[in-house]
Amino acid sequence: MVLPAARARGLVAAAKAAQRRRRVDSRGGSPSPEPASRRAAVYVHWPYCEKRCSYCNFNKYIPRGVEEAAMRNCLVTEVHTLLRLSGVRRVESVFFGGGTPSLASPHTVAAVLEAVAQSAHLPADSEVTLEANPTSAPASRLAEFGAAGVNRLSIGLQSLDDTELQLLGRTHSSSDALRTLAEARCLFPGRVSVDLMLGLPAQQVGPWLRQLQELLHHCDDHLSLYQLSLERGTALFAQVQQGALPAPDPELATEMYQEGRAMLQEAGFRQYEVSNFARNGALSTHNWTYWQCGQYLGIGPGAHGRFMLQGAEGHTREARIQTLEPDNWMKEVMLFGHGTRKRVPLGKLELDFSFRLEEALAMGLRTDVGLTHQHWQEFEPPLTLWDIFGTNREVKELLEQDLLLLDHRGLRCSWKGLAVLDSLLLTLLPQLQKTWHQRTPSLVPGG
Repeated sequence: MVLPAARARGLVAAAKAAQRRRRVDSRGGSPSPEPASRRAAVYVHWPYCEKRCSYCNFNKYIPRGVEEAAMRNCLVTEVHTLLRLSGVRRVESVFFGGGTPSLASPHTVAAVLEAVAQSAHLPADSEVTLEANPTSAPASRLAEFGAAGVNRLSIGLQSLDDTELQLLGRTHSSSDALRTLAEARCLFPGRVSVDLMLGLPAQQVGPWLRQLQELLHHCDDHLSLYQLSLERGTALFAQVQQGALPAPDPELATEMYQEGRAMLQEAGFRQYEVSNFARNGALSTHNWTYWQCGQYLGIGPGAHGRFMLQGAEGHTREARIQTLEPDNWMKEVMLFGHGTRKRVPLGKLELDFSFRLEEALAMGLRTDVGLTHQHWQEFEPPLTLWDIFGTNREVKELLEQDLLLLDHRGLRCSWKGLAVLDSLLLTLLPQLQKTWHQRTPSLVPGG
């Protein structure tokens, strides 16, 4: 295979950067475990797409031309700045999302990874995921991303029905998707994830299940099932509102989900999160950080992050949102070193602390591990899980219905309960709030 000169130079530069990162890592050896405040995941947002899908309301742009060198320099700058401000010493995963990050050059990906490795310890076996669309990721380009340091792919397949793909505004066909999936599995065996959507307008259970069955003949060890969410401002939302398309049937979507998860379980997949299924241990390390309320840094236009800010006045956990529009974000990065538009302190006292516990409960119960007693105590609450839920009558009913489990491990959903988590939270969150206010009056304003 002969590459054009410019593309070949980019591949060589990407490979050299990845090699430098691996050499630095091997010289440093395996460090001692860092405390939670010194560990984080890094999310990098590439905001550009070839086309806006009919269902998408993410922060993405269809540019006339991208000044990639400027974008790359700003991403690198913001990586250095936020890692310095956070005091993070170990990055456990990096996720390139978007937008369509497979439209970026492998050189950009390599430069960002090198910046992470310069400012923190990035182990050579850290999970580095790249989202890819089939039409922007031929085998040669995927190989270049692998040379740049990517070791996991998340492919936006969405459907194996060409009519549905056209409805969703996707630029690929089902044959494109399966070809890209086969090529990706050859390059990243055991580390390729695919997305499949359900609950589309006029979609029926039988044909959708046949799609899933077909996908099981081709997929790797990770698969995500996402129900369509009609978002205001999207083309699909407008079509449904105007009557051009029927509204999705929630009962049919529920049946697809229940039948689909049963099919995946039979095929050897573990449902480790409400929408995510893995076999052979191929869980997403990066997403697991979110569900465990761990620290993560958001890099790029519109990215979100949560981390412990290191400063003269002690440690303050805060949520950050970066400026949405790419050109404005780049101007701010060049002026200030980062493009943070909004900062929200997340304290450990009073209502902020109560909110953190509610978030830990809601996020933790999304996984099949649930919320362990050990993880709960990391938030230093004055109340145990037994204190809050052990004697409540409504919670006991959920336990008796085999929807919840509360034992020596902690609180978690059963396999049956995981499918109806939203309804369980309608009982659990008010009980947490009620017990919190009754048992901790000194921490409540006015108490």
